Amino acid sequence: MKKCVILSMDTLDEFVTYDKLLDQPMAECGWQTHHVSWRKKNVDWSQFEAVIIRSTWDYQEDAESFMQVLAEIENSGAVLLNSHAIAEWNINKNYLREVEQKGAKVIPTIWLETFDYSLIENYFNHFNTQQIVIKPTISANSDNTFWLKREDYHQHKKLLEASLRNRQLMVQPFIPAIVEQGEYSLFYFAGDFSHCILKTPKSGDFRVQEEHGGLLSSIDPNEELLTAAQKALKTIPEKVLYARIDLVQFQGQYQLMEIELIEPSLYFNLDKIAATRFSKAFAKWMN
Repeated sequence: MKKCVILSMDTLDEFVTYDKLLDQPMAECGWQTHHVSWRKKNVDWSQFEAVIIRSTWDYQEDAESFMQVLAEIENSGAVLLNSHAIAEWNINKNYLREVEQKGAKVIPTIWLETFDYSLIENYFNHFNTQQIVIKPTISANSDNTFWLKREDYHQHKKLLEASLRNRQLMVQPFIPAIVEQGEYSLFYFAGDFSHCILKTPKSGDFRVQEEHGGLLSSIDPNEELLTAAQKALKTIPEKVLYARIDLVQFQGQYQLMEIELIEPSLYFNLDKIAATRFSKAFAKWMN
């Protein structure tokens, strides 16, 4: 049986993950899975035929080391999925600027090289809104993401300056549909549509991850949603084993929040054959 690493992190105790649901369908496709942290030292990656990046949800704490590990994996001869080049393209949300230039509809964004607290009022004015979201361009699991309201953001000055200094940042208008309707995620394996879920935050929050109390449900996407996701998918610079396209309703249409190509949860629990579908796509990819 061929050997494949499911790349993870040292501990997932504080997270909800479904990587283990791959073990059986991968075995049925002739692949033995080994769950290994990207932080583990002295791993001989060449003993594995492939490494699939999965729940590496602490990579943003040391993105440079993470990318170095991915380069080591690829240089070992193991097939890295998704590739180092794609991870490099996707790790900084500045990629959304390229995606927008290629025709996908992206949530309006101000891109910042540094944080300046004194300019926050300008962002509310720019979007003509009372609420904004500001976050690092390199982040995961909504880390250091702030939902600010014009009426009281002054109360958070120290926290904002401590959390956001020395980072590239992005500022967007707060999207009411995230709390009123939810955020849509569409999943593609080797370019083929697999399944779709709707993620809604708990009352009083805007973060849709399970770790923050978000609620998840499986849905059948309508044609407009599928079309928007396909348009985003076509902007990816190379073929990928997996992609998650996150969309939200804004200004009367589905607009892109993110294209997740490094470590998105693929929510195998919400579609009973998604893990099998993924495993078959991987096995075909490796043939």
